[in-house]
Amino acid sequence: MLVLVVIGAFLIYVNDDYDANNQALEAMKSDDKVQVTGDDPLYFYPIDRTENQTGIIFYPGGKVEYESYAPLMRQIAEEGYATFLLDVPFGLAVFDINAAEKIMAANPDISEWYVAGHSLGGSMAAIYAEGANEQLSGLILLAAYSTADLSGTDLNVLSIYGSEDGVLNTESVQENRSLLPDNHKEIIIEGGNHAQFGNYGEQAGDGDATVSTEEQQKLTVEAITDLLAE
Repeated sequence: MLVLVVIGAFLIYVNDDYDANNQALEAMKSDDKVQVTGDDPLYFYPIDRTENQTGIIFYPGGKVEYESYAPLMRQIAEEGYATFLLDVPFGLAVFDINAAEKIMAANPDISEWYVAGHSLGGSMAAIYAEGANEQLSGLILLAAYSTADLSGTDLNVLSIYGSEDGVLNTESVQENRSLLPDNHKEIIIEGGNHAQFGNYGEQAGDGDATVSTEEQQKLTVEAITDLLAE
């Protein structure tokens, strides 16, 4: 009986997630700039990708519907970078930390790879990066921190979070900063919060953003593309 209760509680927990809003669903449509295909991963392919051979594999935040990150992925793709948005089991990247492997193997035309993620997804991307650092060029953390020791790697690491984030444990960010390479970059978006890296509405415990979702994502894309262009 106890096992059934635990299973039932788990199913309720994993099914009580944050759903993608209409703006996210609109971003999943192809146009003359970006071709959107697949479902796992959801693939955003820039139509005008001439010399760029860089790809980004994105791990979604915990219990956040992965389509919620479509607007962010699309904006990066519009800058010429192929992006792959993972659909992880139960909405929890911890159940498929090595998901990036199959993406990289299936796309040999891409020569430079970054893994990225939001919140729990960022932490899981960092764990993957620890074991695959020789196959990767870098790691992008959105409202996340690494518990894996990447300090001795050559990875280009970018950490971005909002000043009004009420979900991210900023003490853990500070405590784990030494696990990142010395030359890592950290950007705090003034007025940004936790949820606005995606398009799924308000998140429990989060702070009130003083910038719009569009502005927070615009600044995020600018920081990411600056990193990739180095």
